[in-house]
Amino acid sequence: MKPFPVAIVLGLENAIGLSIVRELGGHGVPVHGVARDPDSVGAASRHCSHFSVRPDGPLSDWLPDLIARTGAGAVLAISESDLLALSALPARIGDCHILTPRAAPLGRVIDKLRTLEAAEAAGLRVPQTWQPRSGEDFAARAAALPYPLVAKWANPPEILPVLERAGIAWIKADYVRTPQELLALLDRYAGIGRWPLIQQYCRGVGLGQMLYMEKGRATLHFQHRRLHEWPPEGGVSTYCRAEPEFAHHEQMALSEKLLRALDWDGPAMVEYRYEADSGTYWLMEVNGRFWGSLPLARYCGAHFAWEAYRRVVLGQTDPAPPPRDDLRARYMVPETKRLARILFAPGRIGDPFFRRRPLHDLAAYLVDFLDPRARYYVFSRADMRPWLRDMAQMLRKAARRGRR
Repeated sequence: MKPFPVAIVLGLENAIGLSIVRELGGHGVPVHGVARDPDSVGAASRHCSHFSVRPDGPLSDWLPDLIARTGAGAVLAISESDLLALSALPARIGDCHILTPRAAPLGRVIDKLRTLEAAEAAGLRVPQTWQPRSGEDFAARAAALPYPLVAKWANPPEILPVLERAGIAWIKADYVRTPQELLALLDRYAGIGRWPLIQQYCRGVGLGQMLYMEKGRATLHFQHRRLHEWPPEGGVSTYCRAEPEFAHHEQMALSEKLLRALDWDGPAMVEYRYEADSGTYWLMEVNGRFWGSLPLARYCGAHFAWEAYRRVVLGQTDPAPPPRDDLRARYMVPETKRLARILFAPGRIGDPFFRRRPLHDLAAYLVDFLDPRARYYVFSRADMRPWLRDMAQMLRKAARRGRR
């Protein structure tokens, strides 16, 4: 059998990159990893055939040469900055397929306001959203909005350098409880004349619906419910469980309709807040890059990186096998941080409706180690070196802090 072409994976520093390496390698694809840190967890995987430290300079200056030297048939990336850089390159460089979104759909998905507009037109429920602009009467608007609110930037990659130049800290999400708090938040950004989206707070749990889109049709579906996040009020998924295929079926059809409207090809996760009591789904965003809970999808057999590789590089068109729906996955370092905040620093939890159950959470944290359904983002008996490297790095960091 002819060997598969090499896949270059950009970004091995976190569990997402590690999961892609394990997934592709498990299907027999030789993986050449590229990372800024030679001690990246993904580079330690037995599925990482070759590894190189990322060169300085723009990606377009060194990637074509790396493709030529490795004979790569595919390039995959994790970070938004790499996706944006790759979207400016041709879809193919020689015989190598750039398995990342193109510039136009990527731009629509990164801009949360444009995504919400497309979602509303497609029939999805979206939170009431206000984009503050210069010249508006902020006080009048603040008095009329329903509280609590959440503030988040419409286009993070665009605003990050602006905030950095102004010496303003990046905050992914701010929770606002009163008109006075909202006016103080808006005043924080008055100097740059740019403001985050102000959005109604949506109750419920995080629900992620993952799809691989090809020419307007989903060839692979998977969904999970977020059980825990870091920080506790919302952020990175630290503990999640697979949802059965029959659950949220109508909403999955709407997710596919939205991605079709966005002209999306490739993997994406449509994120919701789901209120089980009312059966309401509030769209939060579309994640147009490989997502943090990808390890759960891999364990369940929903192989999104492999789906892209096999369809585009190998030309396979047979249906993907149905994934499992009985597993859970834990991201132990942030999961432990979450527990510590609930136990020792509850005042730092921003969500005014977060339900704190310290004894329950402590007991569950310990008992879940015995759950046969549980898997782990980094730890794997079949591929131990990434976990050992991760533990060694943590111990070195703890030792350095102890010497200060």
